[in-house]
Amino acid sequence: MHHFLPTGQSLVIRTPELDEAGALMHCLQQMTRESDFLLHTPEEALGMDISGERDFIKSYRDQPQHLLLVAVVDGFIVGYLTVTQGRFYKQMHSGEMGIAILRNYWNLGIGRRLMTTMVRWAEEHPTIEIVHFQVFAHNEKAIQLYRNFNFQECGRLPGAIRQKDGRRIDLITMYKNVK
Repeated sequence: MHHFLPTGQSLVIRTPELDEAGALMHCLQQMTRESDFLLHTPEEALGMDISGERDFIKSYRDQPQHLLLVAVVDGFIVGYLTVTQGRFYKQMHSGEMGIAILRNYWNLGIGRRLMTTMVRWAEEHPTIEIVHFQVFAHNEKAIQLYRNFNFQECGRLPGAIRQKDGRRIDLITMYKNVK
């Protein structure tokens, strides 16, 4: 899907190609340096390699029940979204989502466009009925975005995240019935 950002830049939401593994890996590595809202630390992200990232992309491309989208602005990957369907029969009606965007591209509507594409995909998915995820409790802008898509809070895990400085952050679980 092709869009234009308020800056006039071109935005494309699509699935990544295998030869974009390095670009996707570098994007994630940069995200971990810019934000504490991700599970990976910068050191953990530096441990990634292109072969592993290629396998990651391939795993989504080979399994159409899962979704991997990238947000590409003027030819550069600036964000991504994943939905992974539950592996076991008792969980196959649910998909777990993750989303991240480079800080310089926050507040431009990229998250909204990724979410819109994902919700449409989930509504058409043959078995997924629920999309869920966890979000850092202090990530207020993200929580507001999710609420705008009618995701609801259904639980909180106190102190689930331990930051490097020792602070503990709650994780909020959110979900949406898509069928």
